[in-house]
Amino acid sequence: MDRFYDILEKHFGKIVGMALGLLFAILVIALGFWKTIFVLICILIGYYLGKIIDNREDLRNFLDRILPPGRM
Repeated sequence: MDRFYDILEKHFGKIVGMALGLLFAILVIALGFWKTIFVLICILIGYYLGKIIDNREDLRNFLDRILPPGRM
């Protein structure tokens, strides 16, 4: 079991990269390329908004940065 953890620690980035590549391939086969890209964009937006919440940033300040002035 220690050998497994050593291999996992040494090659963690490669393993995660392979898993993400496999997931992307499965999504492309199941949904098609453009729908998969849309899903990935939605995931990235959700991650970014979650990061803002985790860092306790004010959501209004974020919206003021991306929306035209005076909206929020």
